[in-house]
Amino acid sequence: MSKIKLNKNTKPIENHKTAPWTNIQNLKLESSVPIPNELEVENAKEWVDENEK
Repeated sequence: MSKIKLNKNTKPIENHKTAPWTNIQNLKLESSVPIPNELEVENAKEWVDENEK
């Protein structure tokens, strides 16, 4: 018997539609890292500040 378990869950666990990197302003040249626009960064910071323990 194979010890590999197949993941039968086809539904994504996380929803990334509201993530700050979805509104990409530009990419870094060498690494292709997405840079979000300033509004999204501010929204993400506000969310973190409101939800810290």
